[in-house]
Order: sequence, then structure tokens, then C-alpha cells
Amino acid sequence: MDTMVIGIAGGTGSGKTTLTRRLKERFGDNVSVLYHDNYYKRHDEMPYEERCKLNYDHPDAFDTDLMIQDLQALRRGETIYCPVYDYTIHNRGTERLEVHPTKVILVEGILIFENKALRDLMDIKIFVDTDADVRILRRILRDVKERGRSLDSVVNQYLTTVKPMHEQFVEPSKRCADIIVLEGGHNLVALDMIMERIRSHIGQ
Repeated sequence: MDTMVIGIAGGTGSGKTTLTRRLKERFGDNVSVLYHDNYYKRHDEMPYEERCKLNYDHPDAFDTDLMIQDLQALRRGETIYCPVYDYTIHNRGTERLEVHPTKVILVEGILIFENKALRDLMDIKIFVDTDADVRILRRILRDVKERGRSLDSVVNQYLTTVKPMHEQFVEPSKRCADIIVLEGGHNLVALDMIMERIRSHIGQ
């Protein structure tokens, strides 16, 4: 299978998930998606209280080697069963997500450009760039509304791990991008250009 892998990176709340979702909605079964967030390491050995204290914005928090293996399998035309992360328990859930090989694979996550081996599997690398104040507001709304977090815990996590890890790892990885998109899926001009590239690859 002639597979094209598109990496979509950017800071928390940047709009990369919106961009990924719009591409998936437009091309349907021609596109499969791997989310780096689903590859957070399993920590069954820790109680919930200890898992809450982990730094989830550091590269070591992810089982990126497993993601690389899964992406390589998809490129070979094999179906994979990726883990599913449960934010309510800060651990992997029991279910696995069946992902089929397709002509286009989207890989999404804040740190997917940080790892060279993963980065080298990508044909196009897109970095979604959005102002920090917009990103933190989006994160607060998401974590409080969708993940049941308290406002204090979200702000504390942002200041202690999210912001410093963004400055240390995420922002520097922008240099690896082929395309920098402002405002993610809300940037209709950039969205049209990316869609046209995908259309030409899958022959639509």
C-alpha cells in the first residue's frame, strides 16, 4: 500500500485535534488516526494518587516505541490494536482500538516531532501554532468540562509541568515541521491546502 503519513503536532489546546478531526471527517475510511495520547505508559503498579502526580508532558511518559511499531505495521498493510488511555483513572483502559491500514495515516500529539525515529516515518510534518493564552483557556475548558478536573488542578498542572515541558520539548520541535499552521482546523486556507494534498494522494 502506498501510504502517506502526516504528523500533526503542537502545544496543548493549539487546535491540532480539530484539524485532525476535520481531515478524518472529510476523507472517512481513506484515513486512519493514531493519537500519541493513547500511548501513555501503563502504570498499574501505582495507586491513583501517585499516577495523578506524574509528569504527562515529558517524552518519557509515552510508550513511543510501541507507537513506532504500530505505525510501521500499518505502513506494511497490517491491522493494529492500539491501547486506549482513560483520563479519568490516569491509566490505560482495558479496551484496544482496532486501526486498519489506509492510504493516509494521521499521527497526532504534542511530542510526536521530539522523537527522531517516529519523525522519520512521517512524509509531511505539520505544527499547529497558537498563542499560549488561547491554548491555556482551551485546556481549562476541556479538562474541567470533559475530564471532570477541578480548575485548581488544571492550573497547577499547567504551571508545574505543561508550560515548562512545552518550552523545553514542544516549542523546539517546531523546527522539524514542514508546515506551520496558525490556529489549526480553524485556518481554512491551510486546511484546504492540506486536503488538496491528501486528495491528490488517494486519487479522489
